[in-house]
Amino acid sequence: MSTILERVMPLWSGPLPEGDDALAQFRAVYADPVEVNGTPTDLRDLVDRARMLQRAFGRLQHEVLQVVEAGDHLAVAFRLRGHHLGPLETPLGPVPPTGRRLEVQGMDIFELCLGRIHALWAVADQLDLLLQAEAVALRVPTAPV
Repeated sequence: MSTILERVMPLWSGPLPEGDDALAQFRAVYADPVEVNGTPTDLRDLVDRARMLQRAFGRLQHEVLQVVEAGDHLAVAFRLRGHHLGPLETPLGPVPPTGRRLEVQGMDIFELCLGRIHALWAVADQLDLLLQAEAVALRVPTAPV
């Protein structure tokens, strides 16, 4: 089952081919639609997300930290690193390029059927990523005088 990782990771680190060839590569690994965090998602949305990451980061790299397999489920803890060279879409809106080397830790849990991912749960430490990009700042409350 962990061979699915050998097929998934290059899709996200790229580069992806233009047009529908990228969609065909994703369809070889993912069901279409695929359920993402409980929501049926058109595979074109995942291709768009991968393209956004590849535009946002130069020299994008995945480091697999831990893999746990259980039946038709695969959990993967990973670190994603790259130089922030383009706009990065985040839950708080786009973050302009910083030129910095940024990294984010995340975890994906895949549910497999017939050798493809048909559902996944994905989480990432977006707050740490936003802090590294200086898109947000922590404010430490001061004690009253």
